Amino acid sequence: MTTAKARREEIYHLAVTTGLASVEELSRHFAVTASTIRRDLAQLNEQGKLARTYGGAVALGAHPEPSLRQRTGEAFEQKQAIAAWAAAEVKEGESILLDGGSTVGAMAHALRDRENLSVTTPGINTLQELADSPGIQVDCLGGRLRGLSQTFVGPIAEAALERMSFDRVFLGADAVTVDAGLCEADQAQTRLKELMARRGNTVYVLADSTKLGKRPFHAWVRLPAPWILVTDNRADPEQVELFRQSGVTVQLVDMAPAQAA
Repeated sequence: MTTAKARREEIYHLAVTTGLASVEELSRHFAVTASTIRRDLAQLNEQGKLARTYGGAVALGAHPEPSLRQRTGEAFEQKQAIAAWAAAEVKEGESILLDGGSTVGAMAHALRDRENLSVTTPGINTLQELADSPGIQVDCLGGRLRGLSQTFVGPIAEAALERMSFDRVFLGADAVTVDAGLCEADQAQTRLKELMARRGNTVYVLADSTKLGKRPFHAWVRLPAPWILVTDNRADPEQVELFRQSGVTVQLVDMAPAQAA
C-alpha cells in the first residue's frame, strides 16, 4: 500500500511532468477517495509545491511558491522604493488596509514613526513592524494562517472586512497581468484580495517590475476599476502601456539606473 508521503511525492512528480490533473483523475490513479486527494493537495499547496484552482481542478506546475522570507530578498531595491512612495501617499488621520507580502511589509516599516493612523492587516510581518508604534492603531484580520505567506485568510478574515471601510487599500501580488489581474498561489488569498479591494476609496497594487505580465501560479482575481499599479521605472514600457490602455493608472517609481554586469 502506498503511504501518504509517497503518494504526495508522486503527485508532485506528476505535477512537474504532466501538468494539469483533476481530483477525480488522481483519485482513480491512486485508488483512494477524492477526499484523500483533496487533503494531499491542500498539504502540497501549503508547502508551496503546487497551486489549486476553482471547481476541484488542480493546476500542478513546476513553480513552487517561495516563502515570505525568500521573497523579501528578491528585487530588494525596487520593493524599498515602491514601499517608500506608497508610505508617502498615506495622510495623517487616515484608516488604511495593508495586505500581506514583502513589499507591503516594507511599506509598513516605512510607516513606523507616523502619528494618528489606523492600520488593519492580515499580514504577520506588518503586525510585527507596527506592534511598537505608539502613533498607530493596529487591527488584525484573523483567520487561518498560511505559513508560506505569513498571512491570515479564510471566512473569519472575510467576515471582519464586511464591517470595515478604508481611505486606502494597499495590495501585494505574486504577479500582475492586464488580462487576468492579480496572480497568487492560493485561492483563499486571491478571494481575500478581491474583498479587500472593495473596501477602499483608493486601491493600490504594489508590484515590482519583475512581476508584470508573469503567470507563475493559477489563482487569479480581477480588480474593479479604478485602481493604481505602483511599480518601478525598470518596468517594460510595453507592459506599462498595456495597463494604461486598460484603464489602470500606473505610477512609475524612480530607481537608480541598473549597473552593468
